[in-house]
Amino acid sequence: MEKIKFDFNNMMSDFLGKHGISEEDIKNIMPNIHSAHKAMLDKRSNGKMDWRDLPYNQSEIVKDIIDYAESVKNDFEAFIVLGIGGSALGPMAVQQAINSPYYNELPRDKRNGFPKFYVMDNVDPEKLSYFFDVIGVENCLFNCISKSGSTSETMSQFMIIKEMLSAKLTKQEVAKHIVCTTDKVNGNLIKIAKEEGYKTFIIPSGVGGRFSELTPVGLLPAAMCGVDIKKMLDGAAFMDKICSNDDIYQNPAYMYAVLSYIAMNKGKNIAVMMPYADSLKLVSDWFAQLWAESLGKKYNNDKKEVFVGQTPVKALGVTDQHSQVQLYTEGPFDKMIVILGVDKFRREMEIPKIYEDIPSLGFLGGITQSKLIKTEQMATEYALYKSKKMNLTITLSEVNEFTLGELLYMFEVATGFAGELLEINAFDQPGVEEGKNATYAMFGRPGYDEKKKELDSRPEKKDKYII
Repeated sequence: MEKIKFDFNNMMSDFLGKHGISEEDIKNIMPNIHSAHKAMLDKRSNGKMDWRDLPYNQSEIVKDIIDYAESVKNDFEAFIVLGIGGSALGPMAVQQAINSPYYNELPRDKRNGFPKFYVMDNVDPEKLSYFFDVIGVENCLFNCISKSGSTSETMSQFMIIKEMLSAKLTKQEVAKHIVCTTDKVNGNLIKIAKEEGYKTFIIPSGVGGRFSELTPVGLLPAAMCGVDIKKMLDGAAFMDKICSNDDIYQNPAYMYAVLSYIAMNKGKNIAVMMPYADSLKLVSDWFAQLWAESLGKKYNNDKKEVFVGQTPVKALGVTDQHSQVQLYTEGPFDKMIVILGVDKFRREMEIPKIYEDIPSLGFLGGITQSKLIKTEQMATEYALYKSKKMNLTITLSEVNEFTLGELLYMFEVATGFAGELLEINAFDQPGVEEGKNATYAMFGRPGYDEKKKELDSRPEKKDKYII
């Protein structure tokens, strides 16, 4: 099995002195760790953590997804995800991790017959409009993803697409161009799908958006790009067994949460994720939502104000060595840096032995680009260590479906465990809901009259503060 390696030496006081975490720091919170572990077990057994069971209970769903993808892949030029948040970030991260960075530019036979892949995750009117300068609406299969069926951004796109398709195709033909991923019973989208004859895939009721990548939310887009979704789930199952260990020194997800929790208590309220592989770049985007939306909370479980959370920041090695690492090495001690590395790249390029008479270039001749990027990664680790800045490294043997499934699942468990340590609900998002409700009220959506009154009563802006 291709086990992920989790190296946290450079988080510890053995290496960072007073700026690190001591084993005593970990021992001091061991009662909290035991309580958090028990809470994780209890929630899983009581059906409050259904995402933990996704690697095991989807064999029929996976078969349906794979059969559907095979049956329709040759019928469309492009597969378009209409979604936002976890419905977009996960599919984008998996696509970039597994497939060629130039996937859409490849001829169809080099995509194994699968369509091009796009995600529409914003309501900027230019993005959707310009897209149809590239591909005609009648050549696309649209995957509308919304559990509630009332996500304004996604459903507004759906409504526009539906009208565009209806102007060109019959009702029966339109139905072939839309596939919905939504709740089994509740919400607008499942009702629309049933009435209008759209193929549907179901999001388990107990799985929230940011934990949904291993449901049809992420599995269908992955399968439509030729990704082996069975291997992704196998990797997640492998990591689940590792994450069931109550010994944090054998459990990378628990240890990640413990180190982050102690780091937060030491004022490290920024978590930088820096992959040293372009294929993992969008994993940072996916993780940013998972970590921020789960842990950024005003109230704890006792309804006391705590204002906790750690701000995720995205970086890319080696690109951001030339834009951010100066701050990370010599700036304030308010960050922990998470480096994602890869042992073996799937392709290699050797630097030719030319310009040997120029010392500053000649030394590069004969080495590979993978050697160069891994050496620069180690150099960044050393620079951070020398500056006594907390950093840890997570290494994949190779980026593939199995190791990606491991990585995503590990971060999900770490997030849940961190929520237990912080004594907050990691599975709600009241701050997000406030913004949604304000939007509904401003548009006069029925049922939001009180929120509209609240908005109308806010103080007028002062001209002197507008330049």
